Amino acid sequence: MVAIVPKKDAPGVDFCGVDKYYYIVRSDMNCYMRSTNFNEGLDLNVYSIHQSCRGGDHYLAHEDDLFYIIKGSNYRRVSNMNTDSGAVVYSLHPNCQGGDHYLSAFGKFYIIFQSKGTYRRVKNMNTDEDAVEYSLHPNCKNGLYYWGVKGYYYYVKPHDEWGVQYYRCTNFNTNEDGEAFSFHGDVVSFMPGGLAITKGPAYGTWECIKTISNDSNSTIQWNKKITRKVGYTREKMTSVEKNWNVSMSYTYSAGDLTAAFAKQQFSMSASYGGTNVDTESENWNEATEMEESISVSLEAHKKMFVWQYKLGFGDKDVLFCRSMKFADDPSPPTEIPLPPSK
Repeated sequence: MVAIVPKKDAPGVDFCGVDKYYYIVRSDMNCYMRSTNFNEGLDLNVYSIHQSCRGGDHYLAHEDDLFYIIKGSNYRRVSNMNTDSGAVVYSLHPNCQGGDHYLSAFGKFYIIFQSKGTYRRVKNMNTDEDAVEYSLHPNCKNGLYYWGVKGYYYYVKPHDEWGVQYYRCTNFNTNEDGEAFSFHGDVVSFMPGGLAITKGPAYGTWECIKTISNDSNSTIQWNKKITRKVGYTREKMTSVEKNWNVSMSYTYSAGDLTAAFAKQQFSMSASYGGTNVDTESENWNEATEMEESISVSLEAHKKMFVWQYKLGFGDKDVLFCRSMKFADDPSPPTEIPLPPSK
């Protein structure tokens, strides 16, 4: 079963929330999503994230609609991650450093130390004011991501037989008022690894696009043109972005956002539904038919197979690669023609 990439393996990715909105920050993709309801997939707006707000180790939002971006031993507080409005930088108190997750709820800040099974609650992360530590309830220990709003904590659980879910409670120590919700598919697609869950795991395969036969008793020279498709089948991915209201034209042109997500999904390991290949140098323009002149010398009663490499999700081809291979073996080639992802 493929899985959502956890925060520890997804630099620049985080969840946060204020009273009315929930956010998924994809600093790795230079954007973030805002929603009023992850379960129903309501009001899904995607915005560019300002350059000064990118590359954070952690992201959290406070009830007064302020956002905190933690980098190392400092944090940047802004009122808008799209514009970097009202930016102020503070140092993070030593006792508040090194957390696995950060969130804000009930007017306080919470720092989760998963390896220790504890969380620290403070009024101010710069001064460590009113600090108290508690143990995490067993049900709250293995969250992939955590966030809070005024009156609740939330955490994303690992993908199981019920899909990708998040839990809500009012006390991490007792898991009081614990309740589970499923993520809407349009929200899952925005998460790292989410495309493999909503569209199916990524695959890479060789397709035989032409078979050349010589049934005569002598060697022949075969000179003809073959037609093949090269590029990105944008229409296969439009459903992903259908319910996203994308407001980030200066970062991505229309339709390019899902292409960027597809590139990243292909680069992931198989455990997260990827193929572990780098497709950056491939043709990501709209797929078109291309003619190529082929000249081969074929011995008597022999066959030649022309193979092309392609990538896709589930059972839908998404990217037709430039790589071709000529072989006399009817079995597909075994090598992967793309470089491994970094």
